[in-house]
Amino acid sequence: MMGIRAMLAAWLLAFSLVSPSHVAASSGHALPLRLVTDIPVRAAGAALGRPTLRMDYETIDPLRRMLYVAYLGAGEIIVFNLDSNEVVAHIQNLPGVHGTLAIPDLHRLYASATGVDQVASIDQRTLKVTARAAGGDYPDGIAYDPDDHRIFVSDEHGATDTVVDTNTNKTLETINLGGEVGNTQYDSKARRVYSDVQTRNQVVAINPTTDRVVARYALPGCNHDHGLMLDVRRRLAFIACDGNARLLVMDIGTWKERATYPVGDGPDVMALDEGLGRLYVAAESGIVSIFQESGRTLEPIGRAFLANEAHTVAVDPVTHLVYFALQNVSGRPVIRVMAPATSRRTR
Repeated sequence: MMGIRAMLAAWLLAFSLVSPSHVAASSGHALPLRLVTDIPVRAAGAALGRPTLRMDYETIDPLRRMLYVAYLGAGEIIVFNLDSNEVVAHIQNLPGVHGTLAIPDLHRLYASATGVDQVASIDQRTLKVTARAAGGDYPDGIAYDPDDHRIFVSDEHGATDTVVDTNTNKTLETINLGGEVGNTQYDSKARRVYSDVQTRNQVVAINPTTDRVVARYALPGCNHDHGLMLDVRRRLAFIACDGNARLLVMDIGTWKERATYPVGDGPDVMALDEGLGRLYVAAESGIVSIFQESGRTLEPIGRAFLANEAHTVAVDPVTHLVYFALQNVSGRPVIRVMAPATSRRTR
């Protein structure tokens, strides 16, 4: 089965490279992406008939071939089949759902339900919520530490990371970080959890064994660091600063700045395609910025307006297809599927 998927991935990538169709850009730089399709979606339950509600984080399970999209305004998660390009289910009763994280090894999906300040554990096989844990005050991004069997949940208003035991789905600890917390990521090589403290323009390092802050790193070129993505293999951290529309490239070992780049206003969610070495930065302004990894730095290869509030993105590591959850395209929400194409360098 994986052989067929690998062949499909190679075919899709080859087609996109020989037949590029760049997305038009109001910012002057085309995106190296080819539109595959727009799949209309709609809310279920009480939100049915309200077509332009806000969407948020996306997560992909490449083994199960599913994309999970937080449909924040509808209080549900959209379950989208990557192979058939169709919505196959809605997971409801998740008020204000923000963060989503699929953990294939556990056959589990975690979601932060901000409306009730909970972290929900969902069985991927039944799509049923099996447990709910206290999530602090405004839980948001989620990171998984498989070594210590814990998830760490950014608590934006409560200024903490909430620690939940994945064995029991019980809240273990709230770690005071001293300011509003943006995104949180786990570094499997150093066995550290890193979190944006956006109101202090810092990244903090947490020892997940002791649940204690062990270091703080200043980000002098950043105003309000909200987004965080790690390339553990290359020892790089990518930080999206939504206060001054900058992307910082940091060395994980020293936490010194290696480079900085302009991105669209209000950068939010990022996605890294490790296979192609491409970083996607989605912004509240609707501008998407794309970078190509080159050694231990980045090369800008595209920046353009994609759609209103195109602030969330995910990439399939098998096919390299890119998924944007767009809340209002001609009056309806869609999941936009795009393929990577040949690119030009932008300056």
